[in-house]
Amino acid sequence: MNAEAIQRIAPCSGHAIELRAGDQLVVIDPLGQQVSDLTAFSLEDRVEYLSSGRSIDYASKLWLSTGDVLYSNRSRPMFTILEDTCGRHDFTLTPCSKRMFELLYGETEGRPGCEGNLAAALAPYGIDVDRIPVAFNIFMNVSVDGSTGAVAVLPPLSQAGDFIRLRAEMPMVVAMTACSAGQSNNFSYKPIDFRIERAS
Repeated sequence: MNAEAIQRIAPCSGHAIELRAGDQLVVIDPLGQQVSDLTAFSLEDRVEYLSSGRSIDYASKLWLSTGDVLYSNRSRPMFTILEDTCGRHDFTLTPCSKRMFELLYGETEGRPGCEGNLAAALAPYGIDVDRIPVAFNIFMNVSVDGSTGAVAVLPPLSQAGDFIRLRAEMPMVVAMTACSAGQSNNFSYKPIDFRIERAS
C-alpha cells in the first residue's frame, strides 16, 4: 500500500475524494468525540450510492463494525470495514441540515450542516443536495430502546486517535464531513482527519 499524508477536514465542513477498488480509507477522530458523516457514489454510475437500508438488512444489525460490508442501493459491496477501534457508529439518522437546526434547535443563523457540506463537496460530480442519502455516521453514538423504538443521540464513544479503516470495493467518489450538529459531537465541533492508502 502507498500511504498518503493525513489530511484534515476543518470543523463544520466537508471534503470529497476519489477511491479506486482496493484503496483503503482511514477516518480518524484526532481529538475525540467527533462525528464524520460519510457517503459515497459509484464513479462509473453516480445513480448508485451507499445504502443504509441494504447494509443494515444484510448485516442483520444496526451497528456495523469490523468485518461488516457496506452495500450500495444495487446490493453491491462498496466498503468492507477492516479495522475499527471505536466500535460504535450510526447508519440510521440523516445528515444534519439547516432546516434540521431550525426544527430541533431553534437556530436561525443558517449553517448548512452536514447535508449542505456533503452537497457542496459533491457538486463537481453533479450530485446535488436532494441526492444526499442517509450517511454512514462514523463515531456517532445513537441508542435505540428495544421496546419503544425511541432513539437518543449520545456523546460519541470515540477517543483521541480512534479510527475506522474501510477498503473500497469499487471506484467511488466519497464525501466526508466534520459534523456540525452539537448533539452528535457533544457540542465540541472538532475536526476530522483521514488518510488514503492506495492499492499498489
